[in-house]
Amino acid sequence: MKERLLVVLGPTAVGKTDLAVELALRHDGEVVSGDSMLVYRGLDIGTAKPSLEERRGVPHHLIDILEPNEPYDAVRFGEQAEAAVKEIQGRGRLPVLAGGTGLYVQAFLEGYVFSEVAEDAPFREEMEALAQKEGNEAVHRLLQKADPLSAAKLHPNNLRRVIRALEVARQGGETLSLEKKAGPASHWLEQSLVVGLTMERSALYRRIEQRVERMAAAGLEAEVKRLLAAQVEPTCQSMQGIGYKEMVAHLQGQYSVEETVATIQKNTRHFAKRQFTWFKRMPYVQWFDVGQAGWREEVFSLVRHWEQTGSRCT
Repeated sequence: MKERLLVVLGPTAVGKTDLAVELALRHDGEVVSGDSMLVYRGLDIGTAKPSLEERRGVPHHLIDILEPNEPYDAVRFGEQAEAAVKEIQGRGRLPVLAGGTGLYVQAFLEGYVFSEVAEDAPFREEMEALAQKEGNEAVHRLLQKADPLSAAKLHPNNLRRVIRALEVARQGGETLSLEKKAGPASHWLEQSLVVGLTMERSALYRRIEQRVERMAAAGLEAEVKRLLAAQVEPTCQSMQGIGYKEMVAHLQGQYSVEETVATIQKNTRHFAKRQFTWFKRMPYVQWFDVGQAGWREEVFSLVRHWEQTGSRCT
């Protein structure tokens, strides 16, 4: 069997998980998560982590592999995803990479690396204090001066990545800008079919709002309380995810439940918009509008043809 990698990507709430599982069932596959939040144990409701029932017996990789207080980044993801994909291929099965974290998926597929600079804890604390005092935009403005290219790619509210980019620029004059590896590192893209799911914005935003309401009803507040009681600090990377940071603010008395739900909905809509922007930069994605009749059959036909012939065109 020729090595293959099937990728399903798209914005949050568009239906990636369901399609990835269905394709894995049809093509003797296993799912590899490309989501930066699903790696954390105990973060289930706010991450929309697929339940065992939703996984339908399909093996899933890179889910529940870290404690909530551990850091995670694109480099670590790339190493683990490569190991998982090779292991699945070694068993003669089809790996299905299902991703919503654009940086992780793109860096993996295209064979990019990142600058390696040691962490500077005092500098990070200084930048976090600045953000607390003057807002995330103040830190982002510093990055615009130090590394405009990275600043253009990072949202001011992605404070952890903004500070990291500043840290790198400050220590070595290098940048966190994606940089191509030399050699065969990009072979994943050569053997991949990349399917993207899209949807009319207003319809997707309705889905997002409904999903957040379901999360609240399913006990998101109680989940965050359990994490805090287990000594997971609000400053941990895992707790900076959408849904978690807002609920922490609610538990600290800053917002009502209604205000918190509305804020999570708003921030998730903005996140989906940024995902659209990121994925549109990837010219090899074959897009399918889930609002159009027959889109699933079109995907199934394309994947079947690709499996049989290696061609990405029907």
